[in-house]
Amino acid sequence: MSAIHVPVMATEVATMLACRDGGTYVDATSGSGGHGLCLLQRYPGIARLIAIDCDREAVQRSRAALSAFGEKAMVLHGNFKNLRGLLSSIGVQAIDGILFDLGVSTQQLKSSHRGFGFTTDASLDMRMDLSIPVTACDLLARWTEQELADVLHRYGQERWARRIARHIVRERERTPITTTTQLAQLVIEAIPWHRRSDTIHPATRTFQAIRIAVNDELNNLDQGLDAAHEVLMPGGRICVLSFHSLEDGLVKKKFRAWERGCQCPAGVPVCVCGGMPKVRILTRKPLRPSAHEVADNPRSRSARLRAAEKVA
Repeated sequence: MSAIHVPVMATEVATMLACRDGGTYVDATSGSGGHGLCLLQRYPGIARLIAIDCDREAVQRSRAALSAFGEKAMVLHGNFKNLRGLLSSIGVQAIDGILFDLGVSTQQLKSSHRGFGFTTDASLDMRMDLSIPVTACDLLARWTEQELADVLHRYGQERWARRIARHIVRERERTPITTTTQLAQLVIEAIPWHRRSDTIHPATRTFQAIRIAVNDELNNLDQGLDAAHEVLMPGGRICVLSFHSLEDGLVKKKFRAWERGCQCPAGVPVCVCGGMPKVRILTRKPLRPSAHEVADNPRSRSARLRAAEKVA
């Protein structure tokens, strides 16, 4: 498995989760099972590991990777925004720790039929969960020029969002935009050649933005974090691996609000809401991968790990 998928910051994740003997832990984004496997190997006293993924192909990979642990490891298909329902379906009401790894897996990026990347020609799908009815191709055909520009700016932080949107709308009036290479070429043509980055492909931000919109990733993360806190036992820990600033910003804001507890407006001199701190933040600044890890696995370079512990 290591030749196919390398879990990012596996040592740091395991250290921050600090798994207890007899505890129940959740890998909310199991992928190929890499982080779950590392946790079970480092903490053999774990009573149960529950792995979740919304991608059925990832579920199959995880089950294969964790099969040696028998009933100790269970893999479920579902979206982590439905965490409480998924756990309730197997009789679990509380957990001792949870990990969210928000990166797109190598298998998804390289899959010839998923459309997440632009290095190979594929249909514009971009769905993490293939049961979702709307694809990237559908949205590109449906969005107005303004809506498309807004998505590229909000989710991709793309400075050329309006130019790219204009090129896409003009092209789709002539012919449907259905493939990854077709979209990538449109983005390249929209950005002035002398303003293109030397470090990342010009279409990177556009593909990121559309993928986030297709899968409603930020709303799902917001709901998933709230659900995780609700089922977490006091003293239990939540770890989140983010790979771009929008995700990391949402996690940072959520953790700080939980730790603050008080929900009173800034101008109120004395707390009247009675809100109490819900967590203790363990990472005042996000942990980053080591230089050695980045050299071995360049995909890890943008990773940020934040962790918090639930308080009674």
